[in-house]
Amino acid sequence: MTVANLLDFDLDGLAAFCERLGEKRFRAVQLFRWIHQKGASDFEQMSDLAKSLRSKLAGAAEVRPLAVISEHVSADGTVKWLFDVGGGNAVETVFIPEDDRGTLCVSSQAGCAVGCRFCSTGHQGFSRNLATGEILAQLWHAEHALRARLGLKPGDRAITNVVMMGMGEPLQNYAALVPALRVMLDDHGYGLSRRRVTVSTSGVVPMIDRLREDCAVALAVSLHAPNDPLRDELVPLNRKYPIDELLDACVRYLDAAPRDFITFEYCMLDGVNDTPEHARELVKLVSGRVSCKLNLIPFNPFPQSGLKRSSNARVQAFAQVLIEAGIVTTVRKTRGDDIDAACGQLAGEVQDRTNARNRMTRAPIKVVKKPQAEAGKQRQETRT
Repeated sequence: MTVANLLDFDLDGLAAFCERLGEKRFRAVQLFRWIHQKGASDFEQMSDLAKSLRSKLAGAAEVRPLAVISEHVSADGTVKWLFDVGGGNAVETVFIPEDDRGTLCVSSQAGCAVGCRFCSTGHQGFSRNLATGEILAQLWHAEHALRARLGLKPGDRAITNVVMMGMGEPLQNYAALVPALRVMLDDHGYGLSRRRVTVSTSGVVPMIDRLREDCAVALAVSLHAPNDPLRDELVPLNRKYPIDELLDACVRYLDAAPRDFITFEYCMLDGVNDTPEHARELVKLVSGRVSCKLNLIPFNPFPQSGLKRSSNARVQAFAQVLIEAGIVTTVRKTRGDDIDAACGQLAGEVQDRTNARNRMTRAPIKVVKKPQAEAGKQRQETRT
């Protein structure tokens, strides 16, 4: 008989599993609380469960954690775990402590197939999607390990925010993502607000629409360029879902989103996308069209990219153009870069099935200055 991993279930799924064992829904709620609120994995510890149920669970189920390969702590308090997900693959998870919050950056795939030029995960290639239980196991381990380490009282949370910004494109693993999000939000689970759970996407338009209907949480979109020709170079998915389609999906998403804005992530690349001209083009692109916040991200270099980080002066000049246009703009503070835990640095260990190392070269980015209307016309001609 197959042994079920109870981390794979949201509350409805766990209730259905318990029903198959001949148990009522309230038993599933008890079990769910033991697993996620108390971090228990031994059924014998679950003292308010009937002995008959504990006996059934012992032969049919388990709470299956991920093996920790390594743990590193940065000078700024950032913690990075490397988890073994089998088959020669490992994923990275990062905890970022701040005065008013504790944010966990969670992976959704072993590697990533999107292949963004500036991201070291993409250069590692792609192996497979993670199961719901493997996504949640990262949060389950981090929350309860940090509670013990910090000496928190029962009911106190170490993790107040979760961002699906680790390895992988979350919306390309949709079937496993949504149950994991529901556990994070469930009051019997981690009880996080929809405003404090963020899914970051490179722009999988159909799945943005589905997420709006199924489990609308905060949304961050990896934009990184103000026009299609440049974004085609930086984010290859743009060739399938160009900027106009992506922004339209963002407008639709706001109908159900817990925030009244979309966060656009913009990695600052020296001489590629960081000029005042780019900033003004970005203002023209989003102003009056979609309520947004721009998050400017200092690039974290790695040898295979062939790219450089924009200077602080250039980042500030870019930000000033946006701010003067009335766009809320922040510059992300780099955290954990001394342990390779900063944005774009997560690589883990991936048994690549996509030949990414040969496909992604260090050839210079083609910065094409083409009017947006002309680019859109050519795309339409190509499609027809």
